Amino acid sequence: MRQILIVEDDITLNQGLCKALKSDEWHIVSCGTIEEARGQLLIGEAALVLLDINLPDGDGIDLLKEIKSRNRALPVILLTAKDTDLDIVNGLEQGADDYITKPFSLSVLRARVNTQLRKAGMVQDHDVFADGEYSFDFKNMIFAVSGEVVELSKTEQKLLRILTENVGRVVKRDILIDKIWTDGAEYVDENALSVSVKRIRDKLRAADKIKTVYGLGYSWVEHDE
Repeated sequence: MRQILIVEDDITLNQGLCKALKSDEWHIVSCGTIEEARGQLLIGEAALVLLDINLPDGDGIDLLKEIKSRNRALPVILLTAKDTDLDIVNGLEQGADDYITKPFSLSVLRARVNTQLRKAGMVQDHDVFADGEYSFDFKNMIFAVSGEVVELSKTEQKLLRILTENVGRVVKRDILIDKIWTDGAEYVDENALSVSVKRIRDKLRAADKIKTVYGLGYSWVEHDE
C-alpha cells in the first residue's frame, strides 16, 4: 500500500495530521526528524510527503532537495510557521509542490493533499467510474451500459455511487440507509433499500455485479470475482 509520509516534530500536530488523513487507500507513516524520514524514504513507497521546515536535526529544505534529486515527481507539501514571501519563494524554487503556513485548517490540508495526489495520478476521479461495459459519470448524471444510456433516480444514483466507491467491500444496509435517506426522516422502511437495489440491477443489467451479502449488505463485485 502506498504511503503518505508526515515529517513533523510537533507530536500533537503530527497526531492530528495522521488522524485527518487516515484512509483505507493510504498507509500513514509519521516521523519527527530528518533522520527518521530518510530511513523511511529508503524502505517505504511514499506517494506524498508532508514536510515541516523547522525540524530538530536540520532544515526541512535540505531534505526537500534530497527528495527531489532522487524523484522529482514525488509530491512534497511544506508545512511551516514561516510566512514571508521570501520563505515561500525559496520553498517553491527548491521544488516544493505546495506550501502551507501554520496554523491551517485540516479540511484545507486534506483538499491540498488530494489535489497533489490527483495530479500525480495517485487517486481516482470519483465522479467517473468505469468497469467493463459499465460507465458512470456522476457529475453529469450519465449512466451507460455497453454505450446505452440508462436513466436513474436520485436515490438510485446515491446508492450506485456508494457501491462503486467501495468496490469489493461490503457496505452494510444500515450505512446505506443512513447515507441515502438523509432528509431527517426518523424512520425509513428497510424494504425501500431492497427495492432500490432491485431497480438498479434491472436497469443496469447488473445482477452479477451488485452482490447481496445476506445479513450484512451489498457490494459491487470486483473484476476478478
